[in-house]
Amino acid sequence: METIWQHVYAARTRSMSSSVIRELLKLTEQPDFISFAGGLPAPEVFPVEQVRAAADKVLTERGAQALQYSTTEGYRPLRELIASWMCTESRHHLPACGIDNILITSGSQQALDLIGRMFIDPGDRILVESPTYLGALQAWSAYGPQYVTVPSDEAGMVVDALEDALRTRPKFIYLVPNFNNPTGRTLSLQRRRQLVELAARHGVPIVEDDPYGQLRFEGEALPSLVSLAAHTSMANTAYHGSVIYLSSFSKILAPGFRLAWVCADPEVIVTLTRGKQGADLHTSTLSQNIAYEVAKDNFLDRHLEVIRQTYRTRRDVMLAAMQQHFPLDARWNRPEGGMFLWCELAPGVDATERLRAAVPKKVAFVPGASFYPCGGGENTMRLNFSNAAPDKIREGIARLGEVLAEQVAATG
Repeated sequence: METIWQHVYAARTRSMSSSVIRELLKLTEQPDFISFAGGLPAPEVFPVEQVRAAADKVLTERGAQALQYSTTEGYRPLRELIASWMCTESRHHLPACGIDNILITSGSQQALDLIGRMFIDPGDRILVESPTYLGALQAWSAYGPQYVTVPSDEAGMVVDALEDALRTRPKFIYLVPNFNNPTGRTLSLQRRRQLVELAARHGVPIVEDDPYGQLRFEGEALPSLVSLAAHTSMANTAYHGSVIYLSSFSKILAPGFRLAWVCADPEVIVTLTRGKQGADLHTSTLSQNIAYEVAKDNFLDRHLEVIRQTYRTRRDVMLAAMQQHFPLDARWNRPEGGMFLWCELAPGVDATERLRAAVPKKVAFVPGASFYPCGGGENTMRLNFSNAAPDKIREGIARLGEVLAEQVAATG
């Protein structure tokens, strides 16, 4: 008898759906297609020569070790380096952080999945800003949570609306405070302090997802939530606090490494490590060794300046092109860093319909409704400015402007 696979899949697969972002990335393989859809870094800034030299050194000096199985927690020198960053980097400046606070994961997406696996029971409430990162929703929806949303504005999550949401007794609060994906917004300093204080008062932990924090190219850097929530004690040699902090090498080195890290209370790291053991045993030993070799002598400090300047230029080109080609009733923001900006079209305009009209013109974006877990945002769109070269940005925005003008003409 032939297997009917739909009868075999677990019930939780019914809550899984393909990502709009992943599906749209397939379109970029077409000739002359200009995509503002994916969250891709600029390939021009990948440090190919430094990675090549580091790989050669690793394989020459410790090749057998780098090609062997390793510990689930991650390559010790890399964990030590990250712990040092968490203590000395101005946005964090934790009073203490050691290797017991650090877990290396196979990208931040694995970290999100591990948090879902180890923390979420069916029916648990998860408090998220609206809109929020689609990848987090995809990672957690299979575990059966209920999403409680808090609105956001140009200063990030509206913390004044948080008190009522916290009364629902959520399992944790999730947000991307720096150059949010999808909106490019940054949580203000006042709201950061309010958020940490409110969460502590209600005994609710925070998951701080921070892949873009080092991509600030103007304005003042703000302290991380993990630093604001850290417990200070001269006796501590490790971080203790109620924030689980995630970050990644994908945006500061290269996404192909699939390397990220979690910084959290040692008890949380032990729990997440148990979950990771059942998922993949450990993250690629070779990738960890090479990344450590590249990063260990402050190369990333110099390299980040190149990335920031590249992204600042591309953001400015996109903003100028939108000013020239987009309808007068469209509104958008001017992020101070990161990789995305957020555009709101006129009320009643369906961005998904505009995407369908844009595909024949070989230009793509992500409709904003994808990022609203409880509905809404039909007239919004996310635009990525980091991946396309300036001439492609100008051409792509011109094409997109034509698509939006068609909608105006049809409704005018």
